[in-house]
Amino acid sequence: MKYIFQFLRILAFCFLGEILHALLPLPIPASIYGLALLLVALKAGVVKLEQVKEVSAFLIAIFPLLFIPGAVGIMDLGEVLARLWLPAVLAISLVTVLVTATAGRVTQAVIRWKEARHD
Repeated sequence: MKYIFQFLRILAFCFLGEILHALLPLPIPASIYGLALLLVALKAGVVKLEQVKEVSAFLIAIFPLLFIPGAVGIMDLGEVLARLWLPAVLAISLVTVLVTATAGRVTQAVIRWKEARHD
């Protein structure tokens, strides 16, 4: 029963994200609104970590399964991608390098910021 209530809490924030997405004219996905609202609620103490911890860990564990439909869709488009393989490989490579570099820089900045706060 505990897991159902934890899942319903997370689902409530997803629903609030959907409402915000419908109300605000910004090009931000509803899931991002929901995650931001949940983060604010966790930081403010409105939602305690123990109230969502186990279900969150489960959802993170099964997250890779969510990529299977996309991978199947890409395999279904094999003929189209065969004609566009060079631009696709170049685009994927460039984006991968940019995302990795950006994530690394942001991580380094956060680590430096935390170290500066503790000194």
